[in-house]
Order: sequence, then structure tokens, then C-alpha cells
Amino acid sequence: MTRSIFAAAVVAALMSSAPAMAQKLPDGTTVQERADTAKLNAEQLAKADAETARYQQSVSQYEQQKAAIAEQVAAAQAKYADETAAYEAEKARVAAMAAEERQKWEADVAACKAGDTSRCAKPQPKE
Repeated sequence: MTRSIFAAAVVAALMSSAPAMAQKLPDGTTVQERADTAKLNAEQLAKADAETARYQQSVSQYEQQKAAIAEQVAAAQAKYADETAAYEAEKARVAAMAAEERQKWEADVAACKAGDTSRCAKPQPKE
């Protein structure tokens, strides 16, 4: 920003001295050529500043998108962990219930074989 203000001031100062414009400077350029160069430099600096601002905005948007995606991934992983824990708990509950029913069935079979007919399975009616 300071460079562009300085360049504009140089351009203005050089342009105000019109008779001196045709004079050659020690490096072989004229005051007009210097003024034109300063003007072009100022324009290029303005373009570069605008491009830098657009780039920084783009980087900022990218970082925001990256953070949003990271949040989504974390939420999905937490949901998956919760669902997996619920599934494992249900699987353990069903396995415990099945084991309990099997133990009861095995005890009934043993009692039936030992002569306790009250614990024997009832015959299924034939259709």
C-alpha cells in the first residue's frame, strides 16, 4: 500500500514538470519514461495486491471447508462408535439370553431323562 502511494506521488511529481520531461537522465532515460515506468509499476503492484487478497480469501475458504469436513468426519466417527457399542451390547445381551435358555433346556432334558416327566417336552399336535 505504501509503495503504491509513493509510486503515485512520484508519477504526479514527474508529470507536473512537463518541460523537464524531454531531458535525459544520467541513466539515459527521460523523465516521461520514468513516469511511465512508475505508473506501470503502480498498476502492477495494485494487480498483485488484488491477486494476493483473492489468494488469501481462497486459502481462508479452503481452511473453513477443511475444518467443516473435519467436524463432519469426527461426528461420523462418534456416531459409528456409538452405534458399534450399542450393537455389541445388544449382541452380548442376546448371547447371554441364549446361553440362559440353553442351560434351562439342558437341565429340563436331564431331568426328563432322570424320570421327571413334568419337565419333558410336550408332544406337538399333528395336523
